[in-house]
Amino acid sequence: MGTQTKRTTIYLESDLHKALRLKAVTISSSVSGLINLAIRESLAEDAEDIASFEERGKEPLISYDEMVKRLRINGRI
Repeated sequence: MGTQTKRTTIYLESDLHKALRLKAVTISSSVSGLINLAIRESLAEDAEDIASFEERGKEPLISYDEMVKRLRINGRI
């Protein structure tokens, strides 16, 4: 691994560990590499979600009653 790493202990379900080992061998990676990639992707997804929430935070709020009225007017309910 090219970057500084920290050692940690995690406990995986047996079937998940087996699947990770098989995938690691199949793609010439390590179990640690796969776990790091999964965590990195999960954190990136969280960052995208947070950015979306921040963008939508500027939108005006409407009440539930108003939303139901709009849905009725538009023939959705």
